[in-house]
Amino acid sequence: MNILSITPGSELFILGFAVILGLYMAANIGANDLANAMGTSVGSGALTMKRAVLVSMVFNLAGAVLAGGHVTNTIRKGMIDPSLLAGSPEKLLLGMFAALLAAGVWVQLATHLGLPVSTTHSIVGAVVGFGVLAVGFGAISWGKVGAIALSWVISPVSGAVVGGGIFYLIQRKIIKSNAPYRAAQRYAPWLLSLVFIVIILSVIFKGLKNLHLDLSFSRALLVALPVSVAAGFGGKVVLSRLGGPGCRWIRGDEEEKVECVFGYLQIMTACYVAFAHGANDVANAVGPLAAIYSVVKTKTVAMQVEVPVWMLAVGGIMVGGGLLAFGSRVMRTIGKKITEITPVRGFCAEFGAATTILFCSRLGLPVSTTHVLVGSVVGVGVMRGMGFLDLRVIRNIAYSWLVTLPFTIALSMALYKLLIAFLS
Repeated sequence: MNILSITPGSELFILGFAVILGLYMAANIGANDLANAMGTSVGSGALTMKRAVLVSMVFNLAGAVLAGGHVTNTIRKGMIDPSLLAGSPEKLLLGMFAALLAAGVWVQLATHLGLPVSTTHSIVGAVVGFGVLAVGFGAISWGKVGAIALSWVISPVSGAVVGGGIFYLIQRKIIKSNAPYRAAQRYAPWLLSLVFIVIILSVIFKGLKNLHLDLSFSRALLVALPVSVAAGFGGKVVLSRLGGPGCRWIRGDEEEKVECVFGYLQIMTACYVAFAHGANDVANAVGPLAAIYSVVKTKTVAMQVEVPVWMLAVGGIMVGGGLLAFGSRVMRTIGKKITEITPVRGFCAEFGAATTILFCSRLGLPVSTTHVLVGSVVGVGVMRGMGFLDLRVIRNIAYSWLVTLPFTIALSMALYKLLIAFLS
């Protein structure tokens, strides 16, 4: 295949095929990655399936368009030096086809089995697979691959410690107190403030990179603290007016009122998770698509590629569509099968995951959103007692994580070889 000999007709065909593969990958991301992010909210009853889909589609699309990666590395996560392919742009073109298809097939298979896997690791493994054949084994950044393997331990353990720790504190200070709802009224505003701090700092550090805001941690705190304090006082005022006789927002006995309060807090964390997902993970589908688009249009390999807003928007919509069509199995695994989730436990898992991801990202530690969230759910279950965990489900999830890289590497290599053989 000679990239210079591509005619306008074949160019349109290549781009059309690339768009189909990109949308296929985006739908699988929604069915697996976004499904596990929203699973605790649905499993706890804080959101119905329909509302979870609506929330995730709106905030995922907003995250993709407003804070998504408008400029992405040609080779995902820097696994290969793009300059090595500068003389053979057709290798990059075919490699990205193979990578999208290999990652999509693996994520679809995992979704069918109800297993939450990392879509980022899937696409990285697929890029490594074609890279081994295109530029050689020694040209792969194996140090970064090793960092990903390290995240299989760092991510779930960090999530488990933080999520479980938050649940322990809430259980001790609120659930087991003499007056749980009164304790919730006392502590919930502070928790609301913490939620706002984490959300604002996450958006500043990860979501506003396209505005080129280079804020130090102290200056970011100066932005986050006043807003979070105001939110806490506002929450305190609202809680003082709710929960009385005849109130339709917070009602029931003491325990039910506490769960209701945390249900609303969990909805906030669910919105954040969906926004963060759109900002960070839609690029897993549209990044390779943008690389293909660039190669076809310029006939060269660029070090970085501009991702059109329409790609991010379409990718965000398809991610939400994938959640709606195929996400129920992974949602059940996260929300019901690992351990029983209530609004309190779901809030601890989601807030624990968000906090862990924020701090690990600032420390430069390699973490996977999927792995952190699963670890956080497990951590909450551990604090209740090992008997409340389904160890068989946890074992199967761990196996799927270990298989992700070798499976996508091998499949991508096979597909790349087939494409080369077919076109030559």
